[in-house]
Amino acid sequence: MDITCYHQIRCTSSPIRFISPPHPYRVSSKSIYINNQRKRRNLCLVASSSDTLIAGSHKEEDNGKTIKKSSTSIDEYEDLKSWMHSKGLPPCKIVLDEKDCKFHTQKHRPIHYVAASEDLEKGDMVFSVPDELVVTLERVLGNETIAELLTTNKLSELACLALYLMYEKKQKKKSFWYPFIRELDRQRGRGQLAAESPLLWSEDELAYLTGSPTKAAVLEREEGIKREYNELDTVWFMSGSLFQQYPYDIPTEAFPYEIFKQAFVAVQSCVVHLQKVSLARRFALVPLGPPLLAYKSNCKAMLTAGEGAVQLMVDRPYKAGEPIFIWCGPQPNSKLLVNYGFVDEDNPYDRILVEASLSTEDPQYHDKRMVAQRNGKLAIQVFQVSAGKEKEAVYDMLPYLRLGYVSDPSEMESVISSQGPVCPISPCMERAVLDQLSHYFTARLAGYPTTLSEDEALLTDSSLDPKKRVATQLVKLEKKMLTACLHATVELIKQLPDDTISPCPAPYAPQLK
Repeated sequence: MDITCYHQIRCTSSPIRFISPPHPYRVSSKSIYINNQRKRRNLCLVASSSDTLIAGSHKEEDNGKTIKKSSTSIDEYEDLKSWMHSKGLPPCKIVLDEKDCKFHTQKHRPIHYVAASEDLEKGDMVFSVPDELVVTLERVLGNETIAELLTTNKLSELACLALYLMYEKKQKKKSFWYPFIRELDRQRGRGQLAAESPLLWSEDELAYLTGSPTKAAVLEREEGIKREYNELDTVWFMSGSLFQQYPYDIPTEAFPYEIFKQAFVAVQSCVVHLQKVSLARRFALVPLGPPLLAYKSNCKAMLTAGEGAVQLMVDRPYKAGEPIFIWCGPQPNSKLLVNYGFVDEDNPYDRILVEASLSTEDPQYHDKRMVAQRNGKLAIQVFQVSAGKEKEAVYDMLPYLRLGYVSDPSEMESVISSQGPVCPISPCMERAVLDQLSHYFTARLAGYPTTLSEDEALLTDSSLDPKKRVATQLVKLEKKMLTACLHATVELIKQLPDDTISPCPAPYAPQLK
């Protein structure tokens, strides 16, 4: 670890008996209602876009020395881990460290992360967060039935949790969750590479993803967030707990869309999917969990629900001071970037998609669809191209594409009566299929504004902006997979008995996109 780039925040508070959260703050007087209306008129002035969930910055006392965090007085600052100990967190084997590198500004403060406080062995339990310190829908909505009803209709768990935290922010220090919300706000949905999710990027920054399907996926996800925002009032009306606590704060009046989107992305970056729990508890916000815990694709450690607590057992040894990793699930880099703001160069689950579809104008479309289904494929089939297995993916596409090129009815009858993905293969058909694949991969590579070698050169720049870096990492890895597919296709063309044969005409060739 580079000690010049990290500042350690050690917390030595002794655990005390857990203190339950205060009862909900009920707003009932007419004067408070009037004040709320006035606040709404000035909401855009109060809700600064520089804060995801909660405004404010801090100082910290460390061994008698004042470490400046910002303008807030010392007694207003309480470290997240110290707060958790005061609310029932048992002794644990971690510390909160600070990654203080060049891209942090007044708007983007240094990133915190969980590190080992001592040497750890595989299987060590490093912390056990009591359920009382975990935010779930069961806690938010006060009723498991309501939680399941809401999340099986128009709203996601993320939207419900984001709405709850926004309401809690309005209470400021009166909120039981104030230290946790403040920490989420500090992180601002950034991954450990200091980049936010592309959902919060500007239009110019999204241009970094030109050529990548991820750019369209980001825009599609944002449309989904807008739809959820428009349904927020449903949560407010259906959830008795929120209605009693905030009877005059209708969500879409209290919170502009941009504030909701920031909160949504912050929650998305840290929500944990717990196993073997009820639906109302499966998505949880765990202090000391992500984004303080860094994700790694080849790690197997996971946060698990135990007896009255969420626990973490490490899957490998750690030296004191090393960041602790947990598994992010089998997600490709495109999802890691959108969900958590980072790209994993060693991701064994990375993949790109190739969509192939049979022509609906083909007179033999129904027969071809039947044959495709018999062999486990669909009329619109998505092929997954995994990193390192590009050649296998190309081989998997060939029978499907050959089926699309069959035009003679007698040949189609032979295919229908055969067992397995068997199509008559002529040299000109095979050339046509391989040419289509070659042109497809070439066109996808040409859609990127930079080449693979240019991306690799750009990533050597240590001063590269974090967003530009993660975007470049993503498109570079996509290009590597596409290039490998192209090379595999070209090799197959070279293996044809006669590479001078012209491809067969195909009026109903499958479509690739």
